[in-house]
Amino acid sequence: MKKLKEVIIAVLILSAAGCLIYFIYQSGSARQNRELLKRVAEFSPRGGPPETIEGLKQAIAIYEDQIERNVREGAQTGVYWKILATRLADRGMHNDALAALERAIFFNTEDPALYYLTGISAGAVAKSVVGFSANSEREKERYFRLAENSFLRALELEATYTRPMYGLGILYAFELDRPLDAIVQLERYLQILPSDIPAMFVLARAYFMIENYSRANDIYDRIIERTKDSNIRLEAWANKDLIQGLLYE
Repeated sequence: MKKLKEVIIAVLILSAAGCLIYFIYQSGSARQNRELLKRVAEFSPRGGPPETIEGLKQAIAIYEDQIERNVREGAQTGVYWKILATRLADRGMHNDALAALERAIFFNTEDPALYYLTGISAGAVAKSVVGFSANSEREKERYFRLAENSFLRALELEATYTRPMYGLGILYAFELDRPLDAIVQLERYLQILPSDIPAMFVLARAYFMIENYSRANDIYDRIIERTKDSNIRLEAWANKDLIQGLLYE
């Protein structure tokens, strides 16, 4: 008789818990609560939910408070690392900036700005490798690869983010001898920012590198038409004169 009573009590407890679970599933944030219930189950030593309604409520309250606190603290920590990385990079301390950026990305893996900043610092570190060790060339290649991958990741996250497009254009044209890749990025960049004179100069250089002198000449004409700076205009004219000499050799 006593055993039967214990069974009935257990059934009633499970039924009550089931009602509470049903209520949670039917609330406005059903999907969130389904995940919540899965996590709540982990609090029980037997891998199931707490055995009483009050226990279930307490577990949910503990979980919500804990996760909210962790989210807030994690987000804030990521911001601190990002600020630190920016300040270090501004002072030219790019090795330290990269270490800070790695921590910032740990807390926020989908912030395109973090990858752009990583690309800038990695490129600067690559250029600082001047041959102190036997592995210098390998180190330089590694950092240039990090710069490229970081810029590309930034663009994966934000396709119209112009800064990494320009960063890739500079990297491909001046460091990696890949003018065709530079052209792709800079043409995209100038579709969004058509009046950017420095980007036009880099694009003209890239076309010059592949001996497409006609296209380079057109870009210098565009620079001359759009700039109000006499020094920039003179530089564009000088480059045009060089191209004209090559065209009519």
